[in-house]
Amino acid sequence: MMVSAILRHPPRCRAVLPGVCPLGLRGVVGGVVAGPIGVRLSGAARKGGMMAVAGMGLGCPGLCEGTGPGVPAQGAAPTPVILLKEGTDTSQGIPQLVSNINACQVIAEAVRTTLGPRGMDKLIVDDRGKATISNDGATILKLLDVVHPAAKTLVDIAKSQDAEVGDGTTSVTLLAAEFLKQVKPYVEEGLHPQIIIRAFRTATQLAVNKIKDIAVSVKKEDKDEQRSLLEKCAATALSSKLISQSKEFFSKMVVDAVMMLDDLLQLKMIGIKKVQGGALEDSQLVAGVAFKKTFSYAGFEMQPKKYQSPKIALLNVELELKAEKDNAEVRVNTVEDYQAIVDAEWNILYDKLDKIHKSGAKVVLSKLPIGDVATQYFADRDMFCAGRVPEEDLKRTMMACGGSIQTSVNALSDDVLGRCELFEEIQIGGDRYNFFTGCPKAKTCTIILRGGAEQFMEETERSLHDAIMIVRRAIKNDSVVAGGGAIEMELSKYLRDYSRTIPGKQQLLIGAYAKALEIIPRQLCDNAGFDATNILNKLRAKHAQGGMWYGVDVNNEDIADNFEACVWEPAIVRINALTAASEAACLIVSVDETIKNPRSTVDAPPGGRGRGRGRPHNH
Repeated sequence: MMVSAILRHPPRCRAVLPGVCPLGLRGVVGGVVAGPIGVRLSGAARKGGMMAVAGMGLGCPGLCEGTGPGVPAQGAAPTPVILLKEGTDTSQGIPQLVSNINACQVIAEAVRTTLGPRGMDKLIVDDRGKATISNDGATILKLLDVVHPAAKTLVDIAKSQDAEVGDGTTSVTLLAAEFLKQVKPYVEEGLHPQIIIRAFRTATQLAVNKIKDIAVSVKKEDKDEQRSLLEKCAATALSSKLISQSKEFFSKMVVDAVMMLDDLLQLKMIGIKKVQGGALEDSQLVAGVAFKKTFSYAGFEMQPKKYQSPKIALLNVELELKAEKDNAEVRVNTVEDYQAIVDAEWNILYDKLDKIHKSGAKVVLSKLPIGDVATQYFADRDMFCAGRVPEEDLKRTMMACGGSIQTSVNALSDDVLGRCELFEEIQIGGDRYNFFTGCPKAKTCTIILRGGAEQFMEETERSLHDAIMIVRRAIKNDSVVAGGGAIEMELSKYLRDYSRTIPGKQQLLIGAYAKALEIIPRQLCDNAGFDATNILNKLRAKHAQGGMWYGVDVNNEDIADNFEACVWEPAIVRINALTAASEAACLIVSVDETIKNPRSTVDAPPGGRGRGRGRPHNH
């Protein structure tokens, strides 16, 4: 039985098939199953002027899939390979690299004016309406909702600088942006990114080695000299903050606080509590633990507010009668049965209270509530109690006074109770605070800040955090350099001299790196309203003559020996800033394509029911 095939060829096909395919191809042609004799072609097979024959790849009209070479139909366009989801945004080559560099410039512009002792502050309001006033680079960048992927790199290095050394967050952002700005012309001219990266890594290594060579070390054996150094470093960190007018007062307080810690210098052992009201100078440092008095029930007025050498019980136990759980059911036959249940509840509570009293503890702190019955019980026995104590305060008390936090009162022995020399409750401003001083176990302290506006006190807390971090770093790494742009100018001169000794493109790139370092003294001048060009020319001349510690003098609109002027900062701050800025610049230069996936429709906010969005209208 012979069946003739219905053959529809595109008009431009060259080959002609006979009425019946002589080979009797059996396969799938254009989605239609072909019989053993002849081939029926569907319309889909003719799409784009091609016939797809799934078989042995003979030279049929169109492109045959199989083992043979296949002959494409004339005039057929190659099918594009679709790799990414529809809506994906891709950009590559020099234009996208320049776009990334420009995005980093915008980030630097956001924090540029906050640098130095004459820097301005930013007022940032978040989506919930909370206002923050700050000139700390890391805080500002955290609060900005940056969406550009390359610009996020600068936000990350500012955060890492803040976590690692505490200060220099604005400097690191400005340096990274300036490095990119200086290499932008070379990128536009088509210089390969790897050459730029190699030059930057060389320059960074040279700069770090130079800082280590010229940094001045302070002997730890001389305690007075070391203390003087630490106070100078703290004052330098505070000079660009809102509280710069009180920097002598706070730099002494910060150094005292860090000196009270043990060798590990744990940051969490310094508590900072904010109390509104009073002046900045009313702030005080407590050599021990202090926290705000918690909510108390009636009866606490009768409790003593001061103890000498008390034992302290730290609990995670609820000491109050609780209502029954929802849908609780108790079946009783007589009133006596009900009374027995009530008595049992009271007995359980009193049993717990008796055990605490017998342990010898005079101060009872619990993370969970301490009810009115327990409060009056303790008051009758001259004991002090506080419930709902924040966990971090409870842990700090445990680390300072010893003992351990107990989840049951059955094993309250002497070894699990803490001790301190003095416990007292003191009124500060409108609040009462519980003080534990003379703690034997670990060294800890609390700074109580006073001030007016809430935003001002929050910025003061951030400023003290920066100063504390700087003092910790200065104790661990006891070498310092002069601030105020002095170290950057010296490194710039050193790298510029070095670049003249090497040939090729590296000379230009290391020269660009050297020029970028001048952004710090230049920005200090701009923020103070000085003529930056004039002062930078003076600084270049002075450094060429060997005055390596000369930097910007913001008080007299001139240059000065900042080492003599005691504008000091730990060398580790500058090393960290240079390394992080250089790495960020190299990272951005090494990106050759940016691919943004389309936003998921699940994440998109649902459309409201407005016109055209509601239910269909029934006519």
